[in-house]
Amino acid sequence: MFTMGIDIGSSSSKVVILEDGVNIIAGEVIQIGTGSTGPKRVLDEALSKAGLKLQDMAKIIATGYGRSSVEEAHKQISEISCQAKGVFFLVPSVKLIIDIGGQDVKAIKLDSKGGVKQFFMNDKCAAGTGRFLDVMSRVLEVNLDEMAEYDSRATEPATVSSTCTVFAESEVISQLSNGVAKENIIAGVHQSVASKACGLAYRCGVEEDIVMCGGVAKDLGVVRALSKELKKPVIVAPNPQITAALGAAIFAFEEVIGANK
Repeated sequence: MFTMGIDIGSSSSKVVILEDGVNIIAGEVIQIGTGSTGPKRVLDEALSKAGLKLQDMAKIIATGYGRSSVEEAHKQISEISCQAKGVFFLVPSVKLIIDIGGQDVKAIKLDSKGGVKQFFMNDKCAAGTGRFLDVMSRVLEVNLDEMAEYDSRATEPATVSSTCTVFAESEVISQLSNGVAKENIIAGVHQSVASKACGLAYRCGVEEDIVMCGGVAKDLGVVRALSKELKKPVIVAPNPQITAALGAAIFAFEEVIGANK
């Protein structure tokens, strides 16, 4: 039996196709999100990779910011629940999830069975999100996938505001003008992102194991900054961008099984 989870975010579209609730046979990401061609493209790519058709799916569940726009879905579930389900499947020891996406940051506390005990979310400002890193990458003229390497060479991290993306951009431009090394600025940017996420994590209560997911988890500079701030190791979820889509596909499988009992 095949089920599908579709996660449409603000800046990316993800699809997971699951076989019998266990085997991931497709996990695709397109780096454009809701309101774009991303949702259709990622759906087509996942089906093509799996050698399947939409009609082969026993159930399809959508999640994420743009979940209501997914006409192919049979049901919609919040990304909080789907992240918890997906990350717990991959890392059953998880107690706290830090999810940094394109335009929001979430901290999700789980119980021993993977249920959501508490969560906090910042969705009012781009500071501390993937969008924040995009802006900084452009100003610094350093590719996003190179920022962790620059960070590793920092000698004295610069101070970068975590309160506003616009103010932080002005700070970075000023620091560049004053000759501050890009390595130190990028380390400061990563600390700024970590500070925002850790503020939410502390409100949940920090407890190991801590797992990070979302697109920003691919930036190991942010992961290191989080570990340093929390004084605990942070685990990066396998394929961290698809965890919510995976959770949606697992929910779909469980609902089909439950209906057939």
